[in-house]
Amino acid sequence: MWLDRFPQERVPALGSSAPNKDARDPGAPRLAARLRRLAGALRADRAGNTTLVFALAVVPIFGSVGAAIDYSRASSARTAMQAALDATALMISKDALDLKSAQVQTKARSYFLAMFNHPEIKSVTAAFTLQIHAPGDFTVLASSTGSMDTAFVRLLGVPQMPIKTTAQVRWGYRTLEVALALDNTGSMAQKNKLTELKAAVKLLLSTLKANSKTPDDTKIAIVPFNTVVNIGTAYATAPWLSFDSTVTSSNWNGCVADRDQPYDVKDTTPSGAAPTQFPAALCGTLAQAIPLTNDWTALTSMVDTMTPVGTTNVTIGAMWAWSALTTNEPFTQGKPVAPDVEKVIILLTDGLNTQNRFTTVPSQIDARTQQVCANIKAANIKMYVVRVIEGNATLLSGCATAPNMYYDVQVASQLTDVFASIAASLSGSRLAK
Repeated sequence: MWLDRFPQERVPALGSSAPNKDARDPGAPRLAARLRRLAGALRADRAGNTTLVFALAVVPIFGSVGAAIDYSRASSARTAMQAALDATALMISKDALDLKSAQVQTKARSYFLAMFNHPEIKSVTAAFTLQIHAPGDFTVLASSTGSMDTAFVRLLGVPQMPIKTTAQVRWGYRTLEVALALDNTGSMAQKNKLTELKAAVKLLLSTLKANSKTPDDTKIAIVPFNTVVNIGTAYATAPWLSFDSTVTSSNWNGCVADRDQPYDVKDTTPSGAAPTQFPAALCGTLAQAIPLTNDWTALTSMVDTMTPVGTTNVTIGAMWAWSALTTNEPFTQGKPVAPDVEKVIILLTDGLNTQNRFTTVPSQIDARTQQVCANIKAANIKMYVVRVIEGNATLLSGCATAPNMYYDVQVASQLTDVFASIAASLSGSRLAK
């Protein structure tokens, strides 16, 4: 036994009167020292076992780290490939119906390779096909593949990682009806606001016209407003129009004021009952509204007639834009609500509510604006709202269907970019997958 390696120490006999000398006997320190040396040797033996275990474990540890690095590289490349494929499918969908099948493939591949510049990805392929569902309704199907040489996991027998992405863009030429409610009050003459607005609206019109593939798939209405709306004298004999001693059919110049409450914020068809009728009003040079139409020349010409005059009543502008999108009188050009019909209002103003038919108290007019906006959204009509420099931001942002559909413009020159953004969102294309 290993204890035999130590000399035998003399132990006093039981009952001996000799004092206990362990604390001062020189043999005791020697024994302790030898025990410490033995423990150290034992620790050395155990450390050797740990080294062996670590040596066996280091291969899978470093293999896992290497695999994570290779996977991260492949994931980054796949993300870039997906983004390029999505963008290509969106771009090609705008021109797809005007191209032959072979042209779709060639043009799309050219787009894709220009955007996906990753030389570490080998054997890149890209395929694009057009799936037509109905006239004006089709899907662009896109797929791309490639492979990446691995740096670490090739040691584990995996020399390459495959990469594959797919995308679908459904382009449906749904009927798009857009009503623009545009503030034409006197303050729009300041800071070049009306001039910039005209340019922005013309850009919107040209974009929507370019994206219109069938004659009736896009129609626009434009409703300039101040405290009233000018619908034109052609409606002088309409049964839903009411006159009084001040405004008669002979001196009426085409403007109407708010209906009696609560009809001032509802698209209720007017009847013989006086509260549902539209009160005729006198106005100055306010431009005449144009109902839904696809006459792009008439729309562009109408924009040029807008002049700044009067004070602000946002409620009536929103209300008549809503009316322009429905089948109810007075404007009846809108199509019935249907899944393939999208109805949108773009409301722009540059000031606080100051006057309506009932009051000049802004908070009271704001309450009517808030209610008409709620009613419009409840009717599943989308609302974009543009505030130009001034106006009740809380009220107007609440009118927008979503936060990203509210624009707070601080410089009039920004209107072109805003209307370009809105036009792009109304282009009719959406990423399906």
